Amino acid sequence: MNKKLLALYGLKWNPFAPDVPIEALRVTPRIESFCWRAEQLAGEGGFALVTGAPGTGKSVTLRILAERLASQRDVRVGVLSRPQSRLGDFYRELGDLFGVVLQPHNRWNGVKLLRERWQAHIDAAFSRPVLIVDEAQEMVPAVLSELRLLASARFDSHILLTVVLAGDARLLERLRSDEFLPLASRIRLRLSLERSTPDELRDCLKQAMQKTGAAKLMTEELIATLCDYAQGNLRALMNMAGELLAEAAQREAQQIDEKLFLEITSQSPKAAAGRRR
Repeated sequence: MNKKLLALYGLKWNPFAPDVPIEALRVTPRIESFCWRAEQLAGEGGFALVTGAPGTGKSVTLRILAERLASQRDVRVGVLSRPQSRLGDFYRELGDLFGVVLQPHNRWNGVKLLRERWQAHIDAAFSRPVLIVDEAQEMVPAVLSELRLLASARFDSHILLTVVLAGDARLLERLRSDEFLPLASRIRLRLSLERSTPDELRDCLKQAMQKTGAAKLMTEELIATLCDYAQGNLRALMNMAGELLAEAAQREAQQIDEKLFLEITSQSPKAAAGRRR
């Protein structure tokens, strides 16, 4: 959203965009507890798991966690950008994240160099490097198994890496299979995100508007309507709110109200029916 549209409502940023600043994100008590425990886990190493349906806040939780970990002294955080990669590209990205030049065709030497780098970090900082993987349900089985073997040494007694995996129900399903029981048994910290209640959605929407400097951007009636239509899905809520903001800016409306919402949904009956379902 350009500066002219932001100025129309006195906004610092678009409160409903995916890339809002970290300080604008709502931290629930459960997310706060998980992040604190993950910070402690970074000192010991091991696996953590965040699961939930699409739109329940997994990626938001990872953003908050990554920011907190990176703010800690001497904590090295790497975020895997291509979870769907096969082994060769997986090692290339690990080398890039942790500053090691790897030759994927020589995997033994790659493992040796990565472990040496991680051990040097542990010796200097007394904390394990952290690897965060979003959309981990897309990881190929060979890479998941390789990550488990790579993260520890000395017959699994010496942990070299802290790994945070996030994914939907497909990841949980895989972890229940016999093939991935060795990995599932190593998960020391879990957070299962559920659909939000209407009250939680309302608090999230109000905080988003308050943080950007426009607490009265929407009427109370519209907020209640949006929270009902979103059916517990945070992403759906923000998408609808963003659509309304763009439409209101185009019309130069002073406030976003339920009348505007009804006008938009009446123009798109199929979309409105889909939301009701």
